[in-house]
Amino acid sequence: MGLEEKIMAEMKDAMRSKNEGVLRALRAIKAEIIKAKTDPGAGGEINESTEQKLLLKMMKQRRDSLEIFEKQCRNDLAEKEKEEMAVIERYLPKQLDEREIKEAVLKIIVETDAVSPADLGKVMGIASKRLAGLADGKTISTIVKELLTA
Repeated sequence: MGLEEKIMAEMKDAMRSKNEGVLRALRAIKAEIIKAKTDPGAGGEINESTEQKLLLKMMKQRRDSLEIFEKQCRNDLAEKEKEEMAVIERYLPKQLDEREIKEAVLKIIVETDAVSPADLGKVMGIASKRLAGLADGKTISTIVKELLTA
């Protein structure tokens, strides 16, 4: 069963249980899927990789919004973002924790013989590809900078 079918099934359940937070997130996911399917060149189909990219993009948008809402003390809106993030997270592969990211980045640093912050681009290019979908790009970047300046 593809992502769209799973979303539709869960939407029905959320409607029946009148769970507005879950329903709002599922509708947002469905809208992104439909938008991607109707993009020029998509041919009405999207693959699993594209679905993952859509979900990661949605998580990043919500993380950014959450950060802004928390700075502005808008707890009501922050809660909505958290609810939606929890639903989107269900469809993403398990995210790596900071320790696992550090281990992966250290291996890449050794492979590329990186020794200084000047090698940041070389390490980030490889790390971004290898950890795509498993870790947030901002987190990867922070860890790479930290390890190359140490």
